Amino acid sequence: MGKHTGFMEYPRKGVPYRDPAERSTDFNEIFTEPNEEHLKLQGARCMDCGVPFCQSANGCPIDNLIPEWNDLVYHGRWKDALDRLHKTNNFPEFTGRTCPAPCEGACVLGITDPAVTIKNIENAIIDRGYAEGWVEPRVPEHRTGKRVAVVGSGPAGLAAADQLNKAGHSVVVYERADRIGGLLMYGIPNMKLDKKVVDRRVDVLRRSGIEFVTNADIGRNVDPKQLQQEFDAVLLATGATRPRDLEIPGRDLDGIHFAMEFLTANTRSLLDSNLADGRYISAKDRNVLVIGGGDTGADCIGTALRHGARNIVNLELLDQPPEQRAPDNPWPLWPKILRTDYAHEEAITRFGADPRNYAIVSKRFVDDGKGRVRAVETARIEWQTNGERPQMKEIADSLQRLDADLVLLAMGFLGPEAYLSEALGVALDARSNYRAEHGDFSTNVPGVFAAGDCRRGQSLVVWAINEGRGAARAIDIFLRGTSRLPAPGITMGTAAG
Repeated sequence: MGKHTGFMEYPRKGVPYRDPAERSTDFNEIFTEPNEEHLKLQGARCMDCGVPFCQSANGCPIDNLIPEWNDLVYHGRWKDALDRLHKTNNFPEFTGRTCPAPCEGACVLGITDPAVTIKNIENAIIDRGYAEGWVEPRVPEHRTGKRVAVVGSGPAGLAAADQLNKAGHSVVVYERADRIGGLLMYGIPNMKLDKKVVDRRVDVLRRSGIEFVTNADIGRNVDPKQLQQEFDAVLLATGATRPRDLEIPGRDLDGIHFAMEFLTANTRSLLDSNLADGRYISAKDRNVLVIGGGDTGADCIGTALRHGARNIVNLELLDQPPEQRAPDNPWPLWPKILRTDYAHEEAITRFGADPRNYAIVSKRFVDDGKGRVRAVETARIEWQTNGERPQMKEIADSLQRLDADLVLLAMGFLGPEAYLSEALGVALDARSNYRAEHGDFSTNVPGVFAAGDCRRGQSLVVWAINEGRGAARAIDIFLRGTSRLPAPGITMGTAAG
């Protein structure tokens, strides 16, 4: 695929982000416009490997036909590339912006050289598709007479709705927030995924025949039993929205917030009034402490920077990852290496130092005397392995106090909130997720299915799409006894579209 000698002739060169000093002053997307010739040469690096691990189990969870659309971009056949991309991915504009690209971690070229810039090419294909008017609604020619309710409008719910609608079923998507998109709308900040991009796709889905209902909190202001009566099947795609807490002394002080509370309020205020209404948690002139790494922690750093934070410190419980793959982390596994995300780069530019501090445990929050947090006491730790799971040991005489008058907890999520499962009688697994097997997706309640983070646990947007597509097939089989929709993890020619 591509040019057979391209991987030897052209070095990897990613599409750059905007200048960090400039982009950290606004909430516009961090990306720059790619150059077509540049993308052609990067597509040429795809090396016609015998087994394309990029679309294997270790690479792309939705089996994107990566070598094919790399080759098509190299030959300037952009519309054909978009058609191939849409066969496996309902929303490449979301994955192209937010996915950490496990496909690149599994790229065969990555054994000896930097991997192909798969993510850049994917994003360019879909953006060109919209610019050229190639992304159009697809209204089914025939309706089956079956109705499906999808609870949750994140990537899993939207992918399932799209697939079920293509199969001819009538789909209604319920969202408890005031805007459609779930995690895509309020969990990922605007500079990584502009909400116009989300709205653009939702508009295509709506014109394809899918109905959307906002401010519908199933289990609270809408009776889930009513959905069971009115619909032939119900899909729960509510996400993993129960955050992991930090139960140490001083947790009840003002100024300590969960990351998603901070990010959601910011995006809603940004969309409603460009932050003019003041209905968000401001980091302006604050000493901000972000506890927890990962994408959510980085997004908190990036948002706080844009507010005008005085200082930002990020604490991570685990050790700093290595610069290169460790011996126990070989290709094609996901490379667990040190990465400097967009927000870290911005913080380094603004403050002159990396905000991240590794192997640190928080001991207690310190009161300012008026009921607000003013500092956190921490200790350094070391991780010890004795043949079992690593154990954390506090290092003697390592206590430290860090100034902090705004603390953001970004330590991950524990599963879905319980009120909906309790109302329906849905059984949970050992990790408090809705119990349903991947591939079948059915819960213990007849006609009720589950997909996405609420079933799998906190994961990636691309895995949510995998789950939504798989659940749609399972529901289609439940309703009709058979299905032409693709099974999760299996590419099936034109039926996958």
